[in-house]
Amino acid sequence: MRIIFMGTPDFAVPSLDVVGKEHELLAVVTQPDRPKGRGKKLASPPVKERALEYGAQVYQPERVRNEEFINIIKEYNPDCIVVVAFGQILPKELLDIPKFGCINVHASLLPKYRGAAPINWAIINGEKTTGVTTMYMDVGLDTGDMILKSEVEIGNMTAGQLHDVLMVKGATLLRSTLKEISEKKAPREKQRDEESSYAPIMDKKLGEIDWNKTNEHIRNLIRGVNPWPSAYSTYDGIKFKIWNGELQDLDNEKGKNGEILNVSEEGILVKTAKGALLVNEIQFPNSKRMRVDAYLRGNDLKQGIILGE
Repeated sequence: MRIIFMGTPDFAVPSLDVVGKEHELLAVVTQPDRPKGRGKKLASPPVKERALEYGAQVYQPERVRNEEFINIIKEYNPDCIVVVAFGQILPKELLDIPKFGCINVHASLLPKYRGAAPINWAIINGEKTTGVTTMYMDVGLDTGDMILKSEVEIGNMTAGQLHDVLMVKGATLLRSTLKEISEKKAPREKQRDEESSYAPIMDKKLGEIDWNKTNEHIRNLIRGVNPWPSAYSTYDGIKFKIWNGELQDLDNEKGKNGEILNVSEEGILVKTAKGALLVNEIQFPNSKRMRVDAYLRGNDLKQGIILGE
């Protein structure tokens, strides 16, 4: 099929490869280059970098609603537009251009977790499974008719690990979806809005740990915001990141929530609303991420300190 691809981050690159290698890639649309890093130098989105390897024409509009840009896409007369983590909402004028519609790869089992951060929120909310869904796009936010789904067990994965699994799953599902569309036998299932949930965009404040929650809730948060924005608390007024922790039962529930009950090479045992969390990987300011046993070789952590105060 003759396809225009729209996407921006790493997550979209394997799907772009499917289109670039197995279909006629007419053009690639991605977000503008943005300042990145301490030097704030302009950096290209990962999708742009891969698109240039294919020799594809790349467009980077600030706003896809721009009439001039819409006319450019009309001139290509694509069979299909594939959208994967693009970063802008497409207007009806764009959605109506391709004869087979605009196809989106979304990182959840719709209608659950519509929105910007489905991978993170599935973990934060303690879901056991998630997956990817392909759908026909409409003017709503991830509300279009579903085509195919692929389910994944979350297990103990972090958001970063699950991201890497789902981006490959998404590309595989896109391959099957495009094949069925081209053969005119793709299924089309309406979403049940009453079963939907929303996965809002992440911000740094989300990573702050509330020790008045259960140990399971806190561990899910730590995994769900890893690698970004990352979980954090304070030790004696010093903000530090928490990268990993293990659930622990407590025989004695005495002590305040957030209190360090014990410090050992295995980790920092912290009381929570239910049970405790054995924090075993941390990062203090101006230091690298490390296991607690490594940190203790040159630093001190005291029993009885209340984290978060």
